[in-house]
Amino acid sequence: MRSTPLCSKHASMLSTLKTALRFIPFLLLLSFFGEAVGRPLYQLPSKIQDKHLEPLQSFRPYNIAHRGSNGEIPEETIAAYTRAVEEGADFIETDILATKDGALICFHDVTLDAITDIADHKEFASRKMTYEVQGVNVTGWFIVDFTLDELKTLTVKQRYAFRDSQYNGEFSIITFEEFISIALNANRIVGIYPEIKNPILINQHVKWADGKRFEDKFVETLLKYGYKGEYKSKEWKAKPVFIQSFAPTSLVYISKLTNSPKILLIDDVDIPTQDTNQTYAEITTDSYFAYIKDYVVGIGPWKDNIVLTKNNHLTVATDLVAKAHAHNLQVHPYTFRNENQFLHFDFHQDPYVEYDYWVNFIGIDGLFTDFTGSLHQYQEWADPSKPEKNLPDVLSKISAVISAYKHN
Repeated sequence: MRSTPLCSKHASMLSTLKTALRFIPFLLLLSFFGEAVGRPLYQLPSKIQDKHLEPLQSFRPYNIAHRGSNGEIPEETIAAYTRAVEEGADFIETDILATKDGALICFHDVTLDAITDIADHKEFASRKMTYEVQGVNVTGWFIVDFTLDELKTLTVKQRYAFRDSQYNGEFSIITFEEFISIALNANRIVGIYPEIKNPILINQHVKWADGKRFEDKFVETLLKYGYKGEYKSKEWKAKPVFIQSFAPTSLVYISKLTNSPKILLIDDVDIPTQDTNQTYAEITTDSYFAYIKDYVVGIGPWKDNIVLTKNNHLTVATDLVAKAHAHNLQVHPYTFRNENQFLHFDFHQDPYVEYDYWVNFIGIDGLFTDFTGSLHQYQEWADPSKPEKNLPDVLSKISAVISAYKHN
């Protein structure tokens, strides 16, 4: 289907479409919300009215937007998450950390060094510290040493230099509540997939006046906005959520606070759990799965530990997926990325071939991807219930929309 040649007229229309789509989402975003830096861009979730929305799909593996559509736009920003929703994400995924003053924010690293402009802020030069993180001394500007107001003065950039850098410096760090509002403002039901990130470090350095811990504040925020209910219950379907963490004790602890579904993330084979110091081998046994299934509905392993690799080629598929499924646990591996640097040679630089392999051969239940749009397009094209669309007709209709947009 994708190799069908286009006539010159349709090729021209397709070129126009690509150019327009590159800019339209951000023109609309900026015109509606104004300046992106340092301000909440969405109405708070508490102000959002209930409305009838298209339900979350449940007939195929979940499309999980890893830190938003961060293959295109700097991660964990308003624009990255908005783009992911536009592109068809089932869930938008985020990492939750806490600031010095106890605010919950969306940010992956415990330090600000890699993806913000912190080094350009001379007023923060003296804040660089060295802390132990998961048994290793790490030096940098730590989230836990800054207030929310201070963090809002920073902007973020792409993690990888080979990705589009045109939006570097355009967007700021957002709060957990701002993240939730993106899902609740969507024109269909979009789930959220927040991670309790580095709870050991956070609980060591951030103290709340009421004596509660990081996990308590995390769950309180979800309950405040109606995220509750067992997996696939009526409540869950209205506001879908998976709570994820690499720390099994955090997941066990919050099981007393919420019955929302939880996912145990599993790191590489040589990295122990950050709280219980258990090895990969120990937490992937049948006996451990039999224990942890009382607290979680699934696991989130690194995909190269499901299918082993050598010299960038796939070798042997392990029994991890079959073992998890035997214990009624879902499997949501991470992370799927389109670039050649991340695609094994077996997939011939084609991410659709990779998606097809994992969905139809390995049989996973969800995919963390940096390129939500690619996964969504693959799923739509691979769906046997979808009638084949007439490409020229579609291009004609889209071209008309673009033309009308230009004249407005």
